[in-house]
Amino acid sequence: MWIRLRQIAIVAEDLQSAAADIGTILGLEACYTDPGVKVFGLKNTLWPLGSQFIEVVTPTQEGTAGGRYLERRSGDGGYMVINQVDDVARRRERAAELGVRVAFDLNYPDEGHDGIQLHPADTGGSFFEMDQMTDEVTTADPDAVGGPWYPAGENWEPYVRTDRVSSISAAELQSPEPERLAQRWADIAELELGTDDEGRHAIEFNNATVRFVTDEDGRGEGLGGIDVVTEDRDGVLAGAEQRDARTGDDQVMVAGLRVNLR
Repeated sequence: MWIRLRQIAIVAEDLQSAAADIGTILGLEACYTDPGVKVFGLKNTLWPLGSQFIEVVTPTQEGTAGGRYLERRSGDGGYMVINQVDDVARRRERAAELGVRVAFDLNYPDEGHDGIQLHPADTGGSFFEMDQMTDEVTTADPDAVGGPWYPAGENWEPYVRTDRVSSISAAELQSPEPERLAQRWADIAELELGTDDEGRHAIEFNNATVRFVTDEDGRGEGLGGIDVVTEDRDGVLAGAEQRDARTGDDQVMVAGLRVNLR
């Protein structure tokens, strides 16, 4: 079995402001708005970087999971770690074995997509989503790196911009108990729990690291940051200064999410 980090979702109160951050700082171009998220009381936009994506969702009504997350974490920030897998049936079985609830079943056979969003109260940290692309509606290899990705629509490739950043190389989950959270995610993903070069708890997906750190910003447990492979550091930092979002020589803030420049 394999698992790839394919998409990071941010929840924000103001979609236009978050879009300005992403365009001005990271140099990305929007590729898709998914009408299907309306059922969750949300609106969204996606931006590709390489074959991965950043998504921003904004609540459009009261009582949404996204709205509750905004309140719990006191503002904009990371919301979902969304991954592509080769065997979602096995992932469902594993979740059931561990008593992890499926918050949303994302089975869309007519769209060549099957997936699960696991309940964040059971996973900890954030929504942990695993999606499988199938070959019912495409001649492309659904398992190929950079292959079809239903959540981003059918025409995202022309919008890829990698002048400033070219991929997401890590997701960073924070918690008062990072080792406990790390072991939970490792158990769900059926991966060995290890440490990174700085001794932080981490698990390795096929194309990215998920690491677990101590909550130091007072916002509680959640998706606190990502690492991006940076092609034009000066451009990123200049854009961050325009948006008053530069926090150092190696880090900027994008819609409440720490973005580390690697």
